Amino acid sequence: MELGISSFGEVQPDGVAGKAVNAHRRMQELLEEIKLADEVGLDVFALGEHHRPDFVISAPEVVLAAAATQTRTIRLSSAVTVLSSADPVRVFQNFASLDLISEGRAEIMAGRGSFIESFPLFGYDLNDYDELFTEKLNLLLAINQNEIVDWQGKLRPSIDHRGVYPRPLQPTLPIWLAVGGTPASAVRAGTLNLPMTLAILGGTPDRFVPFVQLFRQAAEQAGHDPSQLQLAINSQFYVADTEQQAADEFFPPYQTLMNRVGKERGWSPIGRAHFEQMRQHGPLMVGSPQQIIDKILYFHELFGNTRYIAQTISGYGIPHANTLRAIELFGTKVAPAVRKALNQKPVTA
Repeated sequence: MELGISSFGEVQPDGVAGKAVNAHRRMQELLEEIKLADEVGLDVFALGEHHRPDFVISAPEVVLAAAATQTRTIRLSSAVTVLSSADPVRVFQNFASLDLISEGRAEIMAGRGSFIESFPLFGYDLNDYDELFTEKLNLLLAINQNEIVDWQGKLRPSIDHRGVYPRPLQPTLPIWLAVGGTPASAVRAGTLNLPMTLAILGGTPDRFVPFVQLFRQAAEQAGHDPSQLQLAINSQFYVADTEQQAADEFFPPYQTLMNRVGKERGWSPIGRAHFEQMRQHGPLMVGSPQQIIDKILYFHELFGNTRYIAQTISGYGIPHANTLRAIELFGTKVAPAVRKALNQKPVTA
């Protein structure tokens, strides 16, 4: 199973038109985090696209290209590319360029996004939310498979026998679908035989087993081999030397983040009791190295996933040094133990 990290690049907003000191510092920290993840042997690092003052990454492929020059083996992915409000031609070109810079390590994780700021920013109608994603995904897949593209669109102008360049070093770019629990999304991924990343942010993990089963059933019904499907599970993460240290250091920024987002969406404020419930019985991957090992293996028993992505939230108040320590522990303590355990038994399809 592949093990990796994702980040949205959380940052304290500068609130200025230029000379963004906090953003500059956070970007340098991200590059250091990706470099360390590569050095400790993790498999993938993914960056999420947002268009908000509290997230520094609006162009993941640009940051990943910088990271490509400082890393050797780690795969570099978005998490996610908000495809509904992007142009698939430019998305492909940007990630193909990243692939050439990184010598074949680029991936695209495409999704509709859990935030909607990009729609009015780029002039899209939220009423077209689903149709935009469907149409643009079809175009991105067509570009990925063909140098010369013929494609008819409704919401985006058609393409009449045009080439899209550059082409990547890999035969095709890996394109994952990122989903959050909508059954139609699982069916789409399975039917198209695309790798799927499932983000689990609430509830008990076992509640998502039927969702993953739906993904595999859809693939089989479409004539694909479900045993060959790639599946990633993503959840929020923090590891420290002891359980108490991890919980105490992670809770304050986690509470800040969730209550900030929750206020926008009408959620009730969360406290320490809710956090402990999520940590003990929910998807939160927060604890000592052994606890993280046990929970990753539990996820694998539930889902038979081929990848686990640990989502950090360091920019909300966790010191950068602590985040680096978490990455170090993940790569040097957790990952070897997980890999050893999974090599002792067959991987579940």
